[in-house]
Amino acid sequence: MSAKPSGPTTLRRTLGLWDLILYGVIVIQPTAPMPVYGVMTQRAHGHAVTTVLIAMIAMLFTAISYGRMARAYPSAGSAFTYVGREIHPALGYITGWSMAMDYMMNPILCTILCSKFAMNFMPEIPYGVWAIGFAALLTGLNLFAIRTSARINAALAAVMGLVIMIFFAAAARYVLNIPHDGVAFFTRPFYDPQTFSVRAVLGGTSLAVLTYIGFDGISTLSEEAENPKRNILVATVLVCVIIGIVASVEVYAAQLVWPGFKFPDVDTAYVYIAGRAGGAWLFALVNLTLLVATIGSGMASQLGAARLLYGMGRGNAIPKRFFASIEPKRQIPRNNVLFLGAVALGGASILSFERSAELLNFGALLAFMGVNAAAFTRYYWREERKLWTNLVTPVLGFLVCLLLWLSLSWPAKVVGVIWMILGIGYGAIRTHGFKAELVTFDVPEEAS
Repeated sequence: MSAKPSGPTTLRRTLGLWDLILYGVIVIQPTAPMPVYGVMTQRAHGHAVTTVLIAMIAMLFTAISYGRMARAYPSAGSAFTYVGREIHPALGYITGWSMAMDYMMNPILCTILCSKFAMNFMPEIPYGVWAIGFAALLTGLNLFAIRTSARINAALAAVMGLVIMIFFAAAARYVLNIPHDGVAFFTRPFYDPQTFSVRAVLGGTSLAVLTYIGFDGISTLSEEAENPKRNILVATVLVCVIIGIVASVEVYAAQLVWPGFKFPDVDTAYVYIAGRAGGAWLFALVNLTLLVATIGSGMASQLGAARLLYGMGRGNAIPKRFFASIEPKRQIPRNNVLFLGAVALGGASILSFERSAELLNFGALLAFMGVNAAAFTRYYWREERKLWTNLVTPVLGFLVCLLLWLSLSWPAKVVGVIWMILGIGYGAIRTHGFKAELVTFDVPEEAS
């Protein structure tokens, strides 16, 4: 006689604090500031270290809000859920629409970067050819349901860590053997009185936020984490600190090797800095490492965006017949993968890396503001006991993210606002002026 099951099957809580931290670091990637370094330091007039540190402060406040909201919604770690349930469903829908922009820009960004890195190896092949090739490659890999395993991702993160250490050694050797003007040479990456501008630094910081994108993915592991009420919050904050420190050292070393902010190719500036520090072999090593990492990131981001569109289609946010369709053999949202492949190719053809990064951050910063507002509403506004910590953290997180959002370029804000107007208009039509029940957005763990 078989024993009766004692209850419904649930996920095992096996992930400790350091497992969560390792997951967060792998998702963000140790080389996170390298691809955005050129446009970031150029926009900030050379103050890349300062922008990374300011962005870290903004993300720390937001990380605390994410961690606290994960306590309230341990099985639904998503910004639109927090906002929709804590503030208003209509605002949750708007937050979800901004996240859709964030997710859909990622495959475009990766297609651009892959093409630029490949051109460093074979410049005789035009950018357009590379863009077509990588858009097709990423789409094809997802159509065949090829995915990298957690072990491969961890191994890739370890390789990236090794490459970073090699770069540090080469950079230190280079800097120690060149003439410089004393202490000012080492402090100039933080503050250069000749080029410093608050507006420029904030503009650079609005791009530096890209370094931290992905930390919110830790909240999706709430059901598998030991002591999630404590560890999700602690891990999210520590990941932001770890990435912030590593990123600051990376960009500081880069600025010492290449003090100016004019590069042969601004989109792959870090590769040229590596070449100056260590020669052609280090140029090739860093370029190859970033290319492989970006292909992996592009695969995950395209599949994640495809699943987000599937969730939106299933919830009737967008045409269900097309976007909620699943290919029966491989059980993937084939229509969405093909659609995003076309979007990636089209976007890579008309957008620069800098503009793509800004549009991605446009959506991400809106979502971050929403999470901070939700944390304020739940833990301060609705609480009888008004603790100042429950007020200061989300309010500062919201204000800093708002300031960085306002510091995005006007073209990015115009395109982003158009996207939001289209989403709000469509949502209003679907729900008869937001009176009917709103649709849901399913956010996949892979895309977080």
